[in-house]
Amino acid sequence: MFGTPGNPESVFTYGAPALKFGSGASAEIGFDLGQYGVRRVLVVTDPGVAATGAPRRIAEQLSGFGMEASVYEGVRVEPTDESLLAAIEHARASGPWDAFVAVGGGSSIDTAKAVNLLTTNPGELMDYVNAPVGGGLAPSRPLKPLVAVPTTTGTGSESTTICVLDVLDLKVKTGISHARLRPVLAVVDPDLTMTQPAGVTAAAGMDILCHALESYTARPYTSYERKRPEERVPYCGSNPVADMWSERAIALLAQSFRTAVRDGDDVEARGRMALAATFAGLGFGNAGVHIPHANAYPIAGRVRDFHPEGYPAGEPMVPHGMAVALTAPEAFRFTFEAQPERHLRAAELLDPSAARPDDLSEYLPGVLTRLMRDIGLPGGIGGVGYTEADVPALAEGAMKQQRLLSTAPRPVTEGDLTKILTRSIALW
Repeated sequence: MFGTPGNPESVFTYGAPALKFGSGASAEIGFDLGQYGVRRVLVVTDPGVAATGAPRRIAEQLSGFGMEASVYEGVRVEPTDESLLAAIEHARASGPWDAFVAVGGGSSIDTAKAVNLLTTNPGELMDYVNAPVGGGLAPSRPLKPLVAVPTTTGTGSESTTICVLDVLDLKVKTGISHARLRPVLAVVDPDLTMTQPAGVTAAAGMDILCHALESYTARPYTSYERKRPEERVPYCGSNPVADMWSERAIALLAQSFRTAVRDGDDVEARGRMALAATFAGLGFGNAGVHIPHANAYPIAGRVRDFHPEGYPAGEPMVPHGMAVALTAPEAFRFTFEAQPERHLRAAELLDPSAARPDDLSEYLPGVLTRLMRDIGLPGGIGGVGYTEADVPALAEGAMKQQRLLSTAPRPVTEGDLTKILTRSIALW
C-alpha cells in the first residue's frame, strides 16, 4: 500500500499492435507486409519451429508477393546475450533488411526485436538493456516493421514492448523495454500452436495466467505521482482498459487450460488458449507485471541442471512461464492485503467452482496450486533444483528487477522476497 501521492496521476496510456487472429491468418502475411512496400524480409525462428515447416512456408509466401525472404533458424529457446548477438551479427552481415517476421514463441519474437533494434540503431546490446544491468538507452532512430507470429500460447510478446534475455556472465535475466520494440502487426493463428507439446503448453500457459493476474493486481495508475509526457513508460499500472483484457484472459483459461494440456488436439481449447494469450498480452503490455516475474528472472538465470519436459534437451533451463509460476502463489498471498477484492475476483474467474476458504488470503494461492498440480508443474522452486541456501542470491537477483517491482501493489523489500522465495521451495 502506497501513500496518497501529492499530485496524483490522472492519465494512463494504452498501446497495441494491429492484430489479425484466426485459423489461417498466417497465410495472409505476404499481403499484409506488401502494404509496407518492403522488398527484403528476414524471417526469425528457432530450430524446433523451423522443423514444423511453418517459417519456410511463410518465407515462400512472401516471395510470391515479390519480396526476397530469408530464414534465420538460430534462435535459442530462452535467449541469452550471446544468442542475441549471434542473430544480430547474422542480420548485419546479410542485410540490410526492410522488415522482419518472427515465427515462434517469445524467444523468436524477442530475438527479432533485438535484431530490429540493433540493425537500425547505433551502439551495442548492453547499451539498451534495462538499468541497472545495462545502460538503459532508448532507441534514437525508428525501427523497421516487425510482424510477430506466435506458435506458442503464452508469452504475449507479439503485443509487448519488451525483449527478455539472460545475461550469462551475470547469471541474471533482464530485458530491453521501449515502445518502439512493439511489433506493428501480431498474426495469431491457432493452427500453428497444434504442435506445442504438453509441457510447453503447461509452462507457457502459466505465463498467460500470471500476465493476467499480475497486471490485474498491479499498482493502480492513479497511485503514482503525475508524470510529465516524456516520462511516461509502457507499464503504467492497472487501468480500466488493461483490466478488461486481463479478466477475459483469466476466464478463457478457466475454460481451456487443463483441456489443452491434457489433449493437445482439442482445437477449441487451443483456440481459447491463443485468444487468452493475446488478451493477456494486450493487458500486461500496458499495465505491467510485478513480483512473480521479478522472481522468475533469477530463477531462470541461475538454473543448474533442470531439464523440463517438452523443451530442447541439450541445455538445462527453467522455462520462463514455469519460473514465473513457481513463486506466484506466495507472491499473491503477500499482495492480498493491498487489493483483497481483486485477488478474490481473480480466484473466482479462474475457478468458479472453488469454495471460498475461511482465510480469504488463501483463496487465489489455493486455486493456483491446484491448477499447477493438475497440469504437472513442479511443486515449487525446490522442484527445479533450488534449496534454502540459494534464496539469498535469488532474492538479490529479483531486487534488480526494479522496473517490475515498482508495479507491485505494495512496497517490496529484499526481506519480503526472501520470505516469498523460502515459502516457495515446496508449495505442496
